[in-house]
This record gives sequence, structure tokens and C-alpha cells, in this order.
Amino acid sequence: MDLSLDINDYKLNIRAAGLIIHNNKILTHRNINADHYCLPGGRVELGESSDKTIKREIKEELGKDIEIQKYVSTIENFFILDGKKYHEIFFLYKIEFKKEEDKKIEYTLKNIEGKDYLQYQWIDLSKIDEYNILPICLKDIIKENKFPVHKINDDMKK
Repeated sequence: MDLSLDINDYKLNIRAAGLIIHNNKILTHRNINADHYCLPGGRVELGESSDKTIKREIKEELGKDIEIQKYVSTIENFFILDGKKYHEIFFLYKIEFKKEEDKKIEYTLKNIEGKDYLQYQWIDLSKIDEYNILPICLKDIIKENKFPVHKINDDMKK
């Protein structure tokens, strides 16, 4: 069971994501029907640690085994999506593919679960500001390259 709860007019999510960097590019994940990019990952399941979540999610979505290199950040993320308010606790890890041949991948990857609307695309770090990557504070975390860090991202505060 995913740690995602509807509470009053909020949805509470607990999410884990992975930061993979190859040849000065980061792997992102995008719903082709959306206008933004995220880092690959997913919701933590009840009784599951966030580091196990990212390993499970990458295996389920891409069929790849990964190893965690280091903890990067916890982000308290507040945003609105499709008219719904979200309060998300987001754990971010620097990860790497285990197999040497996977470390050479630079093409767009497809979701192996049959979710054809999901694509996994490499974005050049020098062009990161040209992309709508969410949560917004991810760009700063990646550029600053100082880990670990705790961030609060409040897109609802205007």
C-alpha cells in the first residue's frame, strides 16, 4: 500500500527519487501529457524505507538494478496538481546503475510496466534551466552539489 493519503482537502505523499548523472546529463521522467519533468522514483509503501523504495521503483519501471551512492536531500514539497493540494515528503538519493552497460545508456528509456505515457529522458546539466523540473528546488540542489540538504518547496505560497 502506497503512503498516499487523502486528508481533508490535501493529499499527503511520501516519495523517493533517484538522481543519476552520466556524461553531464541527468535522467528525468516525464508523463508525455504533462508540461514538467521529475526525477525517477515513486511512492514509499507502508513498512518500506525510502532507500528500498527507489531500488524497487527503478527495477519496476526500467528493469534496472541500482545502488545508492549517497543520500542527497529531503524536500518538504507543497504544490497543487489538477486542482488538488499536495503535501509531499520527498527523499532524494544519488544512485547509479549496477551493470556497466547500463551506465553507458544515453537514449530515452521506456517504462517496462506498459505505461507508454512515461518516458525517461536525459537532460544536459548545462541546459537544466530550460526545463520545467519539479519540485523547482531540485535545480538548486543539483547545481549547488552540496549534500545532504533539507529544502522546503512551497509552490502554493505566492
